[in-house]
Amino acid sequence: MSPARIDGPRSNVLLRPEADFALAQRLRDRKATLGEAYAFISGLYFRGKLAYAEAFATPPEGLPPALVIVPGLGLISPDAIIDAEQLRRIGDVSIEQNNQAYRDPLLRDARLLDQNAGPACQYLLLGSIATEKYTEPLLNVFGDRLLFPVEFVGRGDMSRGGLMLRRASTGDELSYVSLRGAIRRGRRPPKLDPWRKPVPPLR
Repeated sequence: MSPARIDGPRSNVLLRPEADFALAQRLRDRKATLGEAYAFISGLYFRGKLAYAEAFATPPEGLPPALVIVPGLGLISPDAIIDAEQLRRIGDVSIEQNNQAYRDPLLRDARLLDQNAGPACQYLLLGSIATEKYTEPLLNVFGDRLLFPVEFVGRGDMSRGGLMLRRASTGDELSYVSLRGAIRRGRRPPKLDPWRKPVPPLR
């Protein structure tokens, strides 16, 4: 999963020392997870990634179902505990293809993951497919086994998030293709129809 940006209004709200809502307090007390912090900051987009990974990931035995690209740290489980100071340091690392502070940990962890998972494992990128800052380092390690949902082409972040939440709820996987050589940009598809997550019936 691609990371959330730690420089927007929602991250500023979360990291305010005087913030008194539950997640902000737990973040200061080192009781919050990376996934829930990123889901607050990124909103619908990251919530969609988490829900989709939970619904469809099939990792090799002993490996996590999903990992997050975390600037400066590499690939980290969304269940990892994090605190406010760590989140601020993450935000200080520029996500640029040629920034070694970002690139080296990502390559290190991708190689370790590939070594442990074996040559038959495929990897699904839930993030921006039109930028080299994520795709180039991962293609360097995973090659043709790096896949992405073809339905992402032409969609913005919020549209991707909404699409993943819908598919996680219905149990219908997206269609995957290899990232290498694929068409990554295209016409914007029609807007998603209004949708609400079904409410389970009362028992």
